Amino acid sequence: MKAAVFREVNVPMEIEEVEVSKPGPREVLIRTKAAGICHSDMHFFNGTYPGQVPMILGHESAGIVEQVGSDVHYVKPGDHVITCLSVFCGHCEQCLTGHLSLCQEPEVNRTEDEPPRLHQADTRLTQFAQLGSFAEMMLVHEHALVKIREDMPMDRAALIGCGVTTGVGAVIHTAAVEPGSTVAVIGCGGIGLSCINGAAIAGAARIIAVDMVASKLDLARKFGATDVVDASDGEAVQKVIEMTGGGVHYAFEAIGLKQTAEQAFQMLRNGGTATVIGMIPPGDMVSLHGVDFLFEKKIQGSMMGSNRFRVDMPRFVDFYLQGRLHLDDLVSKRIALSDINEGMAALETGEIARSVIMFD
Repeated sequence: MKAAVFREVNVPMEIEEVEVSKPGPREVLIRTKAAGICHSDMHFFNGTYPGQVPMILGHESAGIVEQVGSDVHYVKPGDHVITCLSVFCGHCEQCLTGHLSLCQEPEVNRTEDEPPRLHQADTRLTQFAQLGSFAEMMLVHEHALVKIREDMPMDRAALIGCGVTTGVGAVIHTAAVEPGSTVAVIGCGGIGLSCINGAAIAGAARIIAVDMVASKLDLARKFGATDVVDASDGEAVQKVIEMTGGGVHYAFEAIGLKQTAEQAFQMLRNGGTATVIGMIPPGDMVSLHGVDFLFEKKIQGSMMGSNRFRVDMPRFVDFYLQGRLHLDDLVSKRIALSDINEGMAALETGEIARSVIMFD
């Protein structure tokens, strides 16, 4: 099969031939149909986060089941599926207490003693997030996918695999936004727009979109923002506080920066909760005023929207087909696998929501 192979930080990827193994007992071989290019991929490509190379990046994807292992009964060849990086074992403490997105059990991957899922001759290739969807095929554990209805378009289904689930899930699961509450979302990329959409579905009375790019603020209104704040003058916190008469009930950071995480906390009214969704670079410290905790202000993280993806993603598919989840506007451009480097470069500009790689 053909795949985009990541070999060196900030060096363009080449489309190369890669060998894929046959499915093990609990593995599923998927023919990739669509894969979104996400900022999480960029964090590894530009070296913000370390990764084991050579690697196949990509994790936000949808496809059709090609083969299944001997112990797989959940899906069969021909089923349409969405992949998810929240691969779960099903029996650890995190899984048994309903926190599947926090499962870190190694058994869902092959060991170093086993033949690799992907390789070139004797060279083992790493699958990013145990998926590696910048490739024509994916070989994954059966707990890395969810079956969906066949009338869901694949390019929009792929977005549910990460950005949509992360943004909507942070609202409805991690923060549990209440109807009638006020919400601020910092960063209106794919995850931030999904966060705004989730706040609208949750019944927030006022949703304030914060960004420095005018086109993204315009797009945010389509996803449910009732107000927008241009943050380019550095006065975003004060603007939100003035607009709301003291701050918001819930703030969401959807960029992954120390400064914007601090701003999310500063935008809160007493008793409010800030949720950091973005991937803040390792080593960065977030500074907060200690006195604010006397007023029951809270800050928390969110891993993939605290999802239960086997339950959540089919519901999100239904939301889209009902017109409640606005996925069409998330797709900024559809490209071929051979255009992967242009797609990554476009993501860096901050002007787009998502480029989606389409496979034959």
